[in-house]
Amino acid sequence: MSQVIQFAKYQGTGNDFMLLDNRAGIYSLTQADVAALCHRRFGIGADGLMLLETTSEADFRMVYYNADGGISTLCGNGSRCMVAFAQKLGLVQSGAVRFEAADGLHDAQILSDGQVALQMADVTEMATDATGIFLNTGSPHYIFWTENADSEPVDLKGRETRYDPRFAPGGTNVNFVERRAADLYVRTYERGVEAETLSCGTGVTAAAIAASGTALGSFDIPVETPGGWLRVQYQKTGPETATAVCLTGPAQWVFEGTIDLEALLVNFRKL
Repeated sequence: MSQVIQFAKYQGTGNDFMLLDNRAGIYSLTQADVAALCHRRFGIGADGLMLLETTSEADFRMVYYNADGGISTLCGNGSRCMVAFAQKLGLVQSGAVRFEAADGLHDAQILSDGQVALQMADVTEMATDATGIFLNTGSPHYIFWTENADSEPVDLKGRETRYDPRFAPGGTNVNFVERRAADLYVRTYERGVEAETLSCGTGVTAAAIAASGTALGSFDIPVETPGGWLRVQYQKTGPETATAVCLTGPAQWVFEGTIDLEALLVNFRKL
């Protein structure tokens, strides 16, 4: 029996997502379903898929899947897109929003220009080694410093690091970060997508926090990605800790439509 899925497509600095309103509980997707829907040739095409569901703890609950169909941890750009989607559905208005994600409750603010400011999880530790820094901003990230991020073999080096035994069993996202005079430039290899994406919100956040080194105080750092600009604000409370972490950037509707899941799977199974 075919199942017609109604979806909206959103993007945040080029990080794109399929969003489904699942308040009625009508969607129960398998890993293969999600992978097919996110496929860029046979499906709609997306870096991830999210379900908007009900919860007694907040305005809504966000369930996030990577493009490979695996359920995942927090997605910063995806969370901001989900807030914009909730506003379009009439669940929230401009102003303060609270939602539940895999790592707990998050507060967000819909700004007057349509951008979304997202409160991220505190960073409680960072591990530095000979080549970079590892930290968790809701999802795990390994930071490589580079003089020229555009010259880096992101897919090759990112894949090697993502599967490094040090980060087993879950692996890690990998960021290539270039320090510039007044900002940062970041390219990201995302686990679950298994390739470079145009932007990664938790990765940009990790890069900005790592860039402050051991300095303490308040920071406000603009960050460029191949897909556009984001802004990270935080309070550095210790050499390896940060609080009041906020990620701000655009969250834009692209299009919406319907797709017959069973018809899609027929073609996808031929791959």
